Amino acid sequence: MPVVQLTTQFIRTLTTEPSKPRTEWCDKECKGLYVEARATSPNLSTYYLRYKDEGGTTRHLRLGNTETMTLPEARNSAMAKKTEIRQGANPSMERKAEKQIPTLRRFVEEQYAPYCKVRKRSWHTDELRFNQRLFPQFGDSRLDRITTKQLIDFHSALKVNHALAPATCDHFIKLMRHVFNMAIKWGVIEKNPASKIGLFNADNRVENTLDDHQLQRLMMVLSTHPNRAACRIAMFLLSTGCRLNEALCAEWDQVDLAQRVWRIPALNSKSKRMRPVPLNESALEVLAQVRQDHPQWVFLNPDTGTHYKTLHNAWESIRIQAGMPWLRLHDLRHAYASLLVNSGRTLYEVQSLLGHSTPQVTQRYAHMNTRALLDASEVASQRIRAATPRLLPAPPHVAP
Repeated sequence: MPVVQLTTQFIRTLTTEPSKPRTEWCDKECKGLYVEARATSPNLSTYYLRYKDEGGTTRHLRLGNTETMTLPEARNSAMAKKTEIRQGANPSMERKAEKQIPTLRRFVEEQYAPYCKVRKRSWHTDELRFNQRLFPQFGDSRLDRITTKQLIDFHSALKVNHALAPATCDHFIKLMRHVFNMAIKWGVIEKNPASKIGLFNADNRVENTLDDHQLQRLMMVLSTHPNRAACRIAMFLLSTGCRLNEALCAEWDQVDLAQRVWRIPALNSKSKRMRPVPLNESALEVLAQVRQDHPQWVFLNPDTGTHYKTLHNAWESIRIQAGMPWLRLHDLRHAYASLLVNSGRTLYEVQSLLGHSTPQVTQRYAHMNTRALLDASEVASQRIRAATPRLLPAPPHVAP
Protein backbone atom coordinates (compact mmCIF):
# COMPACT_ATOMS: atom_id res chain seq x y z
CA MET A 1 0.00 0.00 0.00
CA PRO A 2 1.76 3.16 -1.16
CA VAL A 3 2.26 6.12 1.18
CA VAL A 4 1.55 9.33 -0.69
CA GLN A 5 0.81 12.99 -0.07
CA LEU A 6 -2.94 12.89 -0.47
CA THR A 7 -4.47 15.89 -2.21
CA THR A 8 -7.95 16.74 -3.34
CA GLN A 9 -6.91 16.46 -6.99
CA PHE A 10 -5.27 13.07 -6.38
CA ILE A 11 -8.40 11.71 -4.71
CA ARG A 12 -10.58 12.79 -7.65
CA THR A 13 -8.56 10.55 -9.98
CA LEU A 14 -8.37 7.42 -7.81
CA THR A 15 -8.88 4.09 -9.55
CA THR A 16 -8.00 0.56 -8.52
CA GLU A 17 -4.87 -1.06 -9.86
CA PRO A 18 -5.48 -3.43 -12.79
CA SER A 19 -6.81 -6.86 -11.80
CA LYS A 20 -7.17 -5.82 -8.15
CA PRO A 21 -10.62 -5.53 -6.48
CA ARG A 22 -9.40 -2.79 -4.11
CA THR A 23 -6.42 -0.48 -3.65
CA GLU A 24 -5.32 1.63 -0.66
CA TRP A 25 -3.28 4.85 -0.46
CA CYS A 26 -1.93 5.92 2.94
CA ASP A 27 -1.75 9.58 3.82
CA LYS A 28 1.79 10.83 4.37
CA GLU A 29 0.53 13.77 6.46
CA CYS A 30 -1.79 11.93 8.89
CA LYS A 31 -0.50 8.59 10.12
CA GLY A 32 -3.12 5.85 10.02
CA LEU A 33 -5.41 7.62 7.54
CA TYR A 34 -5.87 5.96 4.18
CA VAL A 35 -8.27 6.13 1.28
CA GLU A 36 -9.56 3.02 -0.44
CA ALA A 37 -10.87 2.58 -3.98
CA ARG A 38 -12.90 -0.46 -5.04
CA ALA A 39 -13.50 -1.81 -8.51
CA THR A 40 -17.19 -2.16 -7.70
CA SER A 41 -17.46 1.61 -7.02
CA PRO A 42 -15.07 3.29 -9.47
CA ASN A 43 -16.35 6.82 -8.83
CA LEU A 44 -16.54 6.66 -5.04
CA SER A 45 -13.69 6.06 -2.57
CA THR A 46 -13.74 5.72 1.22
CA TYR A 47 -11.61 7.17 4.06
CA TYR A 48 -10.47 4.81 6.84
CA LEU A 49 -8.39 5.06 9.99
CA ARG A 50 -6.07 2.14 10.76
CA TYR A 51 -5.25 1.74 14.47
CA LYS A 52 -4.45 -0.86 17.10
CA ASP A 53 -6.81 -1.62 19.98
CA GLU A 54 -5.80 -2.34 23.59
CA GLY A 55 -4.99 -5.93 22.69
CA GLY A 56 -2.69 -4.93 19.83
CA THR A 57 -5.10 -6.05 17.11
CA THR A 58 -5.19 -3.91 13.98
CA ARG A 59 -8.60 -2.35 13.40
CA HIS A 60 -10.08 -0.31 10.57
CA LEU A 61 -12.54 2.48 11.29
CA ARG A 62 -14.62 3.86 8.42
CA LEU A 63 -14.71 7.67 8.49
CA GLY A 64 -16.76 8.50 5.40
CA ASN A 65 -16.73 8.52 1.60
CA THR A 66 -15.05 11.02 -0.71
CA GLU A 67 -18.38 12.32 -1.96
CA THR A 68 -19.65 13.54 1.41
CA MET A 69 -16.33 14.17 3.24
CA THR A 70 -13.47 16.41 2.11
CA LEU A 71 -9.82 15.52 2.67
CA PRO A 72 -9.36 18.15 5.45
CA GLU A 73 -12.48 16.82 7.16
CA ALA A 74 -11.15 13.27 6.93
CA ARG A 75 -7.82 14.33 8.48
CA ASN A 76 -9.55 16.20 11.30
CA SER A 77 -11.82 13.22 11.96
CA ALA A 78 -8.86 10.84 12.00
CA MET A 79 -6.94 13.04 14.45
CA ALA A 80 -9.96 13.31 16.74
CA LYS A 81 -10.52 9.54 16.70
CA LYS A 82 -6.84 8.89 17.45
CA THR A 83 -7.10 11.19 20.48
CA GLU A 84 -10.18 9.31 21.71
CA ILE A 85 -8.40 5.98 21.24
CA ARG A 86 -5.39 7.18 23.27
CA GLN A 87 -7.86 8.13 26.04
CA GLY A 88 -9.28 4.60 26.13
CA ALA A 89 -12.12 4.66 23.58
CA ASN A 90 -12.78 1.57 21.48
CA PRO A 91 -14.44 2.65 18.19
CA SER A 92 -14.86 -0.92 16.97
CA MET A 93 -16.86 -1.92 20.02
CA GLU A 94 -18.87 1.32 19.82
CA ARG A 95 -19.74 0.63 16.18
CA LYS A 96 -20.68 -2.92 17.06
CA ALA A 97 -22.91 -1.68 19.86
CA GLU A 98 -24.53 0.85 17.50
CA LYS A 99 -25.32 -1.88 14.99
CA GLN A 100 -27.11 -3.77 17.77
CA ILE A 101 -29.54 -0.87 18.42
CA PRO A 102 -32.90 -2.06 17.05
CA THR A 103 -35.30 -0.28 14.75
CA LEU A 104 -38.48 1.13 16.25
CA ARG A 105 -40.54 -1.75 14.86
CA ARG A 106 -38.19 -4.41 16.19
CA PHE A 107 -37.91 -2.79 19.61
CA VAL A 108 -41.68 -2.47 19.94
CA GLU A 109 -42.42 -6.01 18.76
CA GLU A 110 -39.65 -7.76 20.72
CA GLN A 111 -39.42 -5.71 23.94
CA TYR A 112 -41.97 -2.93 24.35
CA ALA A 113 -45.13 -4.82 23.33
CA PRO A 114 -44.54 -7.93 25.51
CA TYR A 115 -43.96 -5.61 28.48
CA CYS A 116 -47.00 -3.36 27.91
CA LYS A 117 -49.54 -5.98 26.89
CA VAL A 118 -49.78 -7.27 30.46
CA ARG A 119 -49.37 -3.88 32.17
CA LYS A 120 -51.07 -1.21 30.07
CA ARG A 121 -54.83 -1.29 29.66
CA SER A 122 -54.66 1.02 26.65
CA TRP A 123 -52.26 -1.28 24.79
CA HIS A 124 -54.75 -2.03 21.98
CA THR A 125 -55.06 1.70 21.29
CA ASP A 126 -51.27 2.01 21.27
CA GLU A 127 -51.05 -0.89 18.84
CA LEU A 128 -53.38 0.91 16.43
CA ARG A 129 -51.25 4.06 16.64
CA PHE A 130 -48.09 2.10 15.87
CA ASN A 131 -49.61 0.33 12.87
CA GLN A 132 -51.50 3.32 11.44
CA ARG A 133 -48.92 6.11 11.73
CA LEU A 134 -45.72 5.38 13.63
CA PHE A 135 -44.46 2.25 11.88
CA PRO A 136 -45.01 3.66 8.36
CA GLN A 137 -43.07 6.79 9.38
CA PHE A 138 -40.36 5.49 11.75
CA GLY A 139 -40.66 1.69 11.81
CA ASP A 140 -37.46 0.97 9.86
CA SER A 141 -35.39 3.67 11.61
CA ARG A 142 -32.99 2.76 14.39
CA LEU A 143 -34.01 4.22 17.73
CA ASP A 144 -30.85 6.31 17.96
CA ARG A 145 -31.40 7.72 14.46
CA ILE A 146 -34.85 9.20 15.13
CA THR A 147 -34.34 12.92 15.76
CA THR A 148 -36.31 15.55 17.63
CA LYS A 149 -36.77 17.50 14.38
CA GLN A 150 -38.29 14.46 12.66
CA LEU A 151 -40.74 13.99 15.52
CA ILE A 152 -41.70 17.68 15.53
CA ASP A 153 -42.33 17.59 11.76
CA PHE A 154 -44.39 14.42 12.18
CA HIS A 155 -46.40 15.99 15.02
CA SER A 156 -47.15 19.09 12.96
CA ALA A 157 -48.05 17.10 9.84
CA LEU A 158 -50.65 15.07 11.74
CA LYS A 159 -52.52 18.29 12.45
CA VAL A 160 -51.88 20.24 9.25
CA ASN A 161 -51.81 17.54 6.56
CA HIS A 162 -54.00 14.86 8.11
CA ALA A 163 -56.41 17.17 9.98
CA LEU A 164 -56.25 15.17 13.20
CA ALA A 165 -57.47 16.76 16.41
CA PRO A 166 -54.71 18.40 18.48
CA ALA A 167 -55.23 15.97 21.37
CA THR A 168 -54.96 13.02 18.96
CA CYS A 169 -51.68 14.40 17.59
CA ASP A 170 -50.36 14.75 21.13
CA HIS A 171 -51.12 11.08 21.89
CA PHE A 172 -48.63 9.98 19.23
CA ILE A 173 -45.83 12.06 20.76
CA LYS A 174 -46.71 10.87 24.27
CA LEU A 175 -46.52 7.28 23.06
CA MET A 176 -43.12 7.82 21.42
CA ARG A 177 -41.90 9.56 24.56
CA HIS A 178 -42.85 6.49 26.59
CA VAL A 179 -41.18 4.16 24.09
CA PHE A 180 -37.90 6.08 24.30
CA ASN A 181 -38.08 6.26 28.10
CA MET A 182 -38.43 2.50 28.30
CA ALA A 183 -35.53 2.06 25.85
CA ILE A 184 -33.38 4.26 28.08
CA LYS A 185 -34.48 2.36 31.18
CA TRP A 186 -33.47 -0.93 29.56
CA GLY A 187 -30.08 0.41 28.37
CA VAL A 188 -30.87 0.36 24.65
CA ILE A 189 -30.28 4.08 24.01
CA GLU A 190 -29.05 7.02 26.07
CA LYS A 191 -31.35 9.96 25.28
CA ASN A 192 -34.99 10.67 24.50
CA PRO A 193 -35.55 12.84 21.39
CA ALA A 194 -39.23 13.28 22.28
CA SER A 195 -38.67 14.53 25.84
CA LYS A 196 -38.86 18.28 25.17
CA ILE A 197 -41.33 18.41 22.28
CA GLY A 198 -44.10 20.88 23.06
CA LEU A 199 -47.62 19.49 22.86
CA PHE A 200 -50.66 21.29 21.52
CA ASN A 201 -52.47 20.75 24.84
CA ALA A 202 -55.78 21.84 23.34
CA ASP A 203 -58.79 21.81 25.66
CA ASN A 204 -61.05 19.47 23.70
CA ARG A 205 -63.41 18.55 26.51
CA VAL A 206 -67.01 18.28 25.38
CA GLU A 207 -69.55 18.10 28.18
CA ASN A 208 -73.01 17.67 26.70
CA THR A 209 -75.73 17.63 29.32
CA LEU A 210 -79.50 17.23 29.13
CA ASP A 211 -82.23 19.69 29.97
CA ASP A 212 -85.56 18.41 31.29
CA HIS A 213 -87.14 18.16 27.83
CA GLN A 214 -84.16 16.29 26.36
CA LEU A 215 -84.07 13.93 29.33
CA GLN A 216 -87.76 13.12 28.79
CA ARG A 217 -87.16 12.39 25.08
CA LEU A 218 -84.23 10.14 25.88
CA MET A 219 -86.14 8.23 28.54
CA MET A 220 -89.02 7.69 26.10
CA VAL A 221 -86.63 6.08 23.59
CA LEU A 222 -84.84 4.02 26.26
CA SER A 223 -88.24 2.69 27.33
CA THR A 224 -89.42 1.70 23.85
CA HIS A 225 -86.41 1.03 21.61
CA PRO A 226 -86.26 -2.62 20.40
CA ASN A 227 -82.62 -3.08 21.42
CA ARG A 228 -83.40 -3.65 25.08
CA ALA A 229 -79.86 -4.66 26.06
CA ALA A 230 -78.38 -1.39 24.81
CA CYS A 231 -81.16 0.59 26.49
CA ARG A 232 -80.53 -1.12 29.83
CA ILE A 233 -76.82 -0.37 29.65
CA ALA A 234 -77.49 3.27 28.74
CA MET A 235 -79.97 3.55 31.62
CA PHE A 236 -77.38 2.05 33.97
CA LEU A 237 -74.80 4.63 32.83
CA LEU A 238 -77.25 7.46 33.41
CA SER A 239 -78.23 6.08 36.83
CA THR A 240 -74.71 5.51 38.17
CA GLY A 241 -72.45 7.96 36.30
CA CYS A 242 -70.03 5.13 35.58
CA ARG A 243 -67.88 4.87 32.48
CA LEU A 244 -68.94 2.63 29.60
CA ASN A 245 -66.11 0.12 29.99
CA GLU A 246 -66.79 -0.15 33.72
CA ALA A 247 -70.40 -1.09 33.02
CA LEU A 248 -69.65 -3.47 30.16
CA CYS A 249 -67.13 -5.41 32.29
CA ALA A 250 -69.35 -5.56 35.39
CA GLU A 251 -69.69 -8.99 37.03
CA TRP A 252 -72.29 -10.17 39.51
CA ASP A 253 -69.76 -10.99 42.23
CA GLN A 254 -68.93 -7.25 42.31
CA VAL A 255 -72.57 -6.35 43.04
CA ASP A 256 -73.93 -6.40 46.61
CA LEU A 257 -77.67 -6.00 46.26
CA ALA A 258 -78.24 -6.19 50.03
CA GLN A 259 -75.91 -3.25 50.67
CA ARG A 260 -76.90 -1.59 47.38
CA VAL A 261 -73.33 -1.10 46.24
CA TRP A 262 -71.33 -2.09 43.16
CA ARG A 263 -67.59 -2.36 43.73
CA ILE A 264 -65.68 -1.66 40.51
CA PRO A 265 -62.35 -3.54 40.69
CA ALA A 266 -59.08 -1.67 40.17
CA LEU A 267 -58.55 -3.55 36.91
CA ASN A 268 -61.59 -1.87 35.36
CA SER A 269 -61.40 1.48 37.15
CA LYS A 270 -59.69 4.41 35.41
CA SER A 271 -58.11 5.45 38.73
CA LYS A 272 -56.66 1.91 39.07
CA ARG A 273 -58.24 1.69 42.52
CA MET A 274 -61.34 -0.18 43.66
CA ARG A 275 -64.29 2.20 43.51
CA PRO A 276 -67.63 1.65 45.31
CA VAL A 277 -70.69 2.89 43.41
CA PRO A 278 -73.98 3.26 45.30
CA LEU A 279 -76.94 1.70 43.52
CA ASN A 280 -79.99 3.94 43.45
CA GLU A 281 -83.51 2.77 42.59
CA SER A 282 -83.04 3.35 38.84
CA ALA A 283 -79.85 1.26 38.80
CA LEU A 284 -81.52 -1.51 40.84
CA GLU A 285 -84.40 -1.64 38.35
CA VAL A 286 -81.92 -2.25 35.53
CA LEU A 287 -80.16 -4.99 37.50
CA ALA A 288 -83.48 -6.64 38.27
CA GLN A 289 -84.22 -6.86 34.53
CA VAL A 290 -80.93 -8.65 33.73
CA ARG A 291 -80.49 -10.69 36.94
CA GLN A 292 -81.21 -14.08 35.38
CA ASP A 293 -79.38 -13.57 32.08
CA HIS A 294 -75.95 -14.93 33.11
CA PRO A 295 -74.21 -16.05 36.33
CA GLN A 296 -71.05 -14.00 35.65
CA TRP A 297 -71.64 -11.01 33.37
CA VAL A 298 -74.16 -8.37 34.32
CA PHE A 299 -74.64 -7.34 30.71
CA LEU A 300 -74.30 -10.49 28.59
CA ASN A 301 -74.06 -10.46 24.82
CA PRO A 302 -75.97 -13.63 23.83
CA ASP A 303 -74.30 -13.69 20.43
CA THR A 304 -70.79 -14.06 21.89
CA GLY A 305 -71.43 -15.65 25.29
CA THR A 306 -69.42 -12.92 27.03
CA HIS A 307 -69.96 -9.27 27.94
CA TYR A 308 -70.59 -6.56 25.36
CA LYS A 309 -67.49 -4.89 23.92
CA THR A 310 -69.18 -1.92 22.25
CA LEU A 311 -72.61 -0.33 21.73
CA HIS A 312 -71.69 1.84 18.75
CA ASN A 313 -74.38 0.80 16.28
CA ALA A 314 -77.15 0.46 18.82
CA TRP A 315 -76.40 3.82 20.43
CA GLU A 316 -76.33 5.52 17.03
CA SER A 317 -79.88 4.32 16.45
CA ILE A 318 -81.02 5.37 19.94
CA ARG A 319 -79.67 8.91 19.84
CA ILE A 320 -80.99 9.52 16.30
CA GLN A 321 -84.46 8.36 17.36
CA ALA A 322 -84.23 10.67 20.40
CA GLY A 323 -83.41 13.59 18.09
CA MET A 324 -79.98 14.12 19.70
CA PRO A 325 -77.33 12.93 17.19
CA TRP A 326 -74.66 14.77 19.18
CA LEU A 327 -75.23 12.80 22.39
CA ARG A 328 -72.37 10.43 23.20
CA LEU A 329 -72.57 7.53 25.63
CA HIS A 330 -69.99 9.31 27.81
CA ASP A 331 -72.35 12.29 27.97
CA LEU A 332 -74.63 10.17 30.16
CA ARG A 333 -71.92 10.44 32.83
CA HIS A 334 -71.96 14.23 32.47
CA ALA A 335 -75.77 14.20 32.59
CA TYR A 336 -75.65 12.25 35.86
CA ALA A 337 -73.24 14.82 37.31
CA SER A 338 -75.42 17.73 36.18
CA LEU A 339 -78.50 16.15 37.81
CA LEU A 340 -76.61 15.97 41.09
CA VAL A 341 -75.19 19.49 40.92
CA ASN A 342 -78.46 21.11 39.89
CA SER A 343 -80.18 19.35 42.79
CA GLY A 344 -77.84 21.13 45.21
CA ARG A 345 -75.42 18.29 45.93
CA THR A 346 -71.90 19.43 46.81
CA LEU A 347 -68.94 19.06 44.47
CA TYR A 348 -67.35 16.80 47.08
CA GLU A 349 -70.31 14.43 46.80
CA VAL A 350 -70.12 14.56 43.00
CA GLN A 351 -66.38 13.85 43.13
CA SER A 352 -66.96 10.78 45.31
CA LEU A 353 -69.81 9.44 43.20
CA LEU A 354 -67.94 9.87 39.91
CA GLY A 355 -64.67 8.50 41.31
CA HIS A 356 -62.58 11.55 40.38
CA SER A 357 -59.05 11.40 41.79
CA THR A 358 -58.82 15.16 42.45
CA PRO A 359 -61.32 17.98 43.11
CA GLN A 360 -59.95 19.84 40.07
CA VAL A 361 -61.55 17.31 37.74
CA THR A 362 -64.95 17.77 39.39
CA GLN A 363 -64.62 21.55 39.33
CA ARG A 364 -65.73 21.56 35.69
CA TYR A 365 -69.30 21.02 36.91
CA ALA A 366 -69.29 24.02 39.25
CA HIS A 367 -70.84 26.34 36.64
CA MET A 368 -73.93 24.09 36.45
CA ASN A 369 -75.02 24.81 40.01
CA THR A 370 -76.65 28.15 39.15
CA ARG A 371 -79.72 27.59 41.35
CA ALA A 372 -77.70 26.76 44.46
CA LEU A 373 -75.30 29.63 43.80
CA LEU A 374 -78.21 32.04 43.44
CA ASP A 375 -79.63 30.83 46.77
CA ALA A 376 -76.20 31.33 48.37
CA SER A 377 -75.98 34.80 46.90
CA GLU A 378 -79.38 35.67 48.31
CA VAL A 379 -78.03 35.04 51.82
CA ALA A 380 -75.63 37.94 51.35
CA SER A 381 -78.43 40.08 49.95
CA GLN A 382 -80.62 39.40 52.98
CA ARG A 383 -77.83 40.39 55.37
CA ILE A 384 -77.22 43.58 53.42
CA ARG A 385 -80.90 44.49 53.39
CA ALA A 386 -81.23 43.74 57.12
CA ALA A 387 -78.33 46.09 57.90
CA THR A 388 -79.65 48.90 55.75
CA PRO A 389 -81.36 51.62 57.87
CA ARG A 390 -84.95 52.35 57.01
CA LEU A 391 -84.85 56.12 56.67
CA LEU A 392 -88.03 58.18 56.94
CA PRO A 393 -88.86 60.09 53.79
CA ALA A 394 -87.73 63.71 53.92
CA PRO A 395 -90.52 66.23 54.66
CA PRO A 396 -91.78 68.15 51.68
CA HIS A 397 -90.06 71.44 51.05
CA VAL A 398 -92.28 74.44 51.94
CA ALA A 399 -91.52 77.75 50.27
CA PRO A 400 -91.14 80.69 52.66
